[in-house]
Amino acid sequence: MTPFGNKMRQLRADKNVTQQQQAHYLGVSNAYISALENGARGKPSAVLVDQICVWLGLIWDDAEELKRLAALSHPKPTIDVRKQTPDAVLLANMLAQNIERLDDNDCQILLTALEKRLG
Repeated sequence: MTPFGNKMRQLRADKNVTQQQQAHYLGVSNAYISALENGARGKPSAVLVDQICVWLGLIWDDAEELKRLAALSHPKPTIDVRKQTPDAVLLANMLAQNIERLDDNDCQILLTALEKRLG
């Protein structure tokens, strides 16, 4: 599941609406909504995220948060490390080759460290 899919599922559940209702409003299939939620589909388009925000009645910070999560929810991200330092290449490869070995706590520790470092 992607961060976007997780948040969209949570918001939809909070509004007590179904995937079918969401799909109908957005003009997409139930299968597409399900795939977005479970991470089987890549990040949604900006237009679709805007439509989802309108449908869910999200404004300001909540809408911006959903848009941020959508941008960070590609299930198969790529990292171009050409012209980077050897340590940057090593970091990218270690993460790519070992992500399945990290549990939620490990991921949270790494995310916190990155967010702190990147400001």
